[in-house]
Amino acid sequence: MLTTTTTALFERVAEAARAARDHAAALDADPAFPVRDVMALHAAGALAAVVPPACGGLGLGTTAAGADAAARLLRLIGWGNLSLGRLFEAHVNALKLVARYGTPAQRARTGADARAGHLFALWVTETDEGVSLRDGRLVGGKLFCSGAGHVARALVTARLSDAETVLALVELDPGTRALPDRIRLQGMRAAVTGAIDLTGLPAELVGAPGDYLRQPEFSAGAWRTSAVTLGGLDALVEAVRDELAARGRAGNAHQLVRLGDLLIAQETAALWVAKAARIAEAQAGDPGDVAAYVNLARIAVEQAALTALRTAQRALGLQGFIQGRPAERLMRDLATYLRQPAPDETLTEAAAWFSTHGRVPA
Repeated sequence: MLTTTTTALFERVAEAARAARDHAAALDADPAFPVRDVMALHAAGALAAVVPPACGGLGLGTTAAGADAAARLLRLIGWGNLSLGRLFEAHVNALKLVARYGTPAQRARTGADARAGHLFALWVTETDEGVSLRDGRLVGGKLFCSGAGHVARALVTARLSDAETVLALVELDPGTRALPDRIRLQGMRAAVTGAIDLTGLPAELVGAPGDYLRQPEFSAGAWRTSAVTLGGLDALVEAVRDELAARGRAGNAHQLVRLGDLLIAQETAALWVAKAARIAEAQAGDPGDVAAYVNLARIAVEQAALTALRTAQRALGLQGFIQGRPAERLMRDLATYLRQPAPDETLTEAAAWFSTHGRVPA
């Protein structure tokens, strides 16, 4: 149940999301970081809402009680702009990891930073040389860094001398460290995904070696990506419906079948996300059950979104591929965002778990 505080938060975030939707086309055409939209999320209280209550936030995404509201928040921001949703999801993920594995001082400091308007990033994909932590400083770089050159706080994975994976918290100066050859993705352009040189940056260890890979959190956090994906799916369904209405085709029998298929895919994804959020954040039950269920949810949402993409393309025809049309950008963004790592492995591991450990969680 939403409280008066969270209801007011969602009203403000909804306004920010509508503005982000209006800015999305320009940010995509001339790829640029969504500065105004991040500032609007901060003004609405979204960046601070993630912070645990003990550190001055609402715990949306960092406490079990905030699971449903966090899912709604991620979905709403993803509806506004999937690139903005990607950036915000990383912010939630980073603060969740600090809340789970960090010291009280680290939780307090990151909470204060988020309340002050700092957007956190989580960067894990490494360049060929990887990233190591030596004498309190990082050596190496990261790839596929959303918000590269713009965020001021980041949680990154690194290796110690004995090759154990650790989490390291770093502060960055916006406008620095991003490598000049930006990765040119087909979609999600406003996420400004690029490579970062971290060499020489002082870093603070968060948690113990191996914590980042610890289950169920390592897999269970994927529900947040699925929630943002659902927001992009919401936006695509709306765009197709509006386009058909504008053409006077909304009542065509064939188009009604397609719209029905879109609505089924949308609701299927919504049901999986809602349950995955509650199971993942409850911190109860067998960790293997939790991880496997969220992995199933991730693939179910991907399948629903792929169905929606195919259906939207058939509904709109070639006009859906005209650059500058809302549906064209939404389809590019959604297709790009769906390319999360190792989907086949994710599905087979989840299926293998439940094939030997009984039923999925109720």
